[in-house]
Amino acid sequence: MKEEGGTKKKEVVDLRTRTKEFALRIIRLYSGLSKQTEAQVIGRQMIRSGTSVGANYREAYRARSKAEFISKVGECLKEIEETGYWLELLGDSGIVSEEQLAGLTDECGELTAIFVASIRRAKRSDERGA
Repeated sequence: MKEEGGTKKKEVVDLRTRTKEFALRIIRLYSGLSKQTEAQVIGRQMIRSGTSVGANYREAYRARSKAEFISKVGECLKEIEETGYWLELLGDSGIVSEEQLAGLTDECGELTAIFVASIRRAKRSDERGA
């Protein structure tokens, strides 16, 4: 959906850019991980979920119906939550310092809030329209 519940097109495009930049930051983090087995296993999980957020948002952006939009943004939410989990493990295990992860974990939290709000807004407008 190009415009959702009063969201300006510029803001939507900015979210497309923001999720892509998030993916690039995840890729850079993964590239800098040590070659230890633990780091690589967690890193592969993180890179899969972290890069799929933007891909799913691109699909949501082109959704053909409100239900499809809600479903795809739900996938974004699922993947950003999973990415947050892998980032927590990297930090809690000492593989990556908390300071190095701070920006990405903050962005995870912000994107989570945005996706939750988008789903709620879409559901509310769907209920009003039904």
